[in-house]
Amino acid sequence: MKKIFVSAALLGLIFSAQAQKYEFQTVTDLEALPVISQGNTGTCWSFSTSSFLESEVIRLTGKKIDLSEMYQVRNTYPKKADNYIMRQGKAQFGEGGLAHDVINSVADYGLVPNSVFTGLNGTSETFNHAEMVAVMESMLKAYAENPGKKLSPNWKKAIEAMLDIYIGKNVTEFTYEGKKYTPKSFQAMTKINPKDYVTITSFTHTPNYGTFILNVPDNFSNGSFYNLPLEEYIANIDNALANGFTVELDCDVSEPTFSGKYGVAVIPNDEADTKTILTEIKPEKAITPEYRQAEFENLATQDDHLMHIVGKVKDQKGNVYYKVKNSWGTDPNRVANGGYVYMSVPYMKLKSISVLVHKDALQKDTRKKLGL
Repeated sequence: MKKIFVSAALLGLIFSAQAQKYEFQTVTDLEALPVISQGNTGTCWSFSTSSFLESEVIRLTGKKIDLSEMYQVRNTYPKKADNYIMRQGKAQFGEGGLAHDVINSVADYGLVPNSVFTGLNGTSETFNHAEMVAVMESMLKAYAENPGKKLSPNWKKAIEAMLDIYIGKNVTEFTYEGKKYTPKSFQAMTKINPKDYVTITSFTHTPNYGTFILNVPDNFSNGSFYNLPLEEYIANIDNALANGFTVELDCDVSEPTFSGKYGVAVIPNDEADTKTILTEIKPEKAITPEYRQAEFENLATQDDHLMHIVGKVKDQKGNVYYKVKNSWGTDPNRVANGGYVYMSVPYMKLKSISVLVHKDALQKDTRKKLGL
């Protein structure tokens, strides 16, 4: 047998040729307002859902309106505080929340533009809620641990006062583009109807096509989720994007292969590819409903972060990725793709917790099965 010797240098060239750096091409790109930063806050749920609603306003009215994220945060904290007190401190109180908390807030308090309620309250140019949350948590803990004494209703006024100081007093009336509005009349102008939005997900521990309350820490408001088979769940995300609807996403971003710096989120088939897959196309794992469920139940998949899906891209091998608008700003030293993350289908199948969509974005057959 003839022996063939290949130099190490030549082998390096061969492997280099096989390794393909990501090159992305747009497949679907729906309108959204610019990427902004949530700063030092845990309010991704409001930033992402507000971005989602901004795109909905564009779709419904053609208007581009920068909505106030902090108005919804300001009106959600009292609800979280009440939940904590009524459960006598046996509940989570923190900065987290879910997409339906914004929808609930809109239903109760309407919408306002960012120009009339920034939530910065003249104290800073960037968001930082660390001190505010620490103060409110200590206050609520003292109220909840008030043994043998009747709790005064003044605790609610105290929490409102803290929110007034740190975020700002609530808006009741304002002028926008020369016209006077209340938050509810402004909401009516945007044509956003909270009853039109539903949350879908996919888990095997509960029947398909029914609703259930997902047990994750930030679901303090006990929001209901519609359960679908995994492939149908993904098909409805795709259907929404194909028909001009953007999608609100709740997912796990704790994986080392979710990277804002490189702008990709992928699931390698081989763990040895964990580092290289951030810059080179590598085979990805096939995700089954059983594996997704197991990763959720062993807490490898958790409710970490909410973002906004606005389209799709594909790489030079034809692999499809979701174009996901993040809220970590646009500093090129920290994030790629102008603040967007390109999320692979396997990552979406495994690491997405749920998505919020307009009910009209669902497939007709799915809507029929869900009774929507």
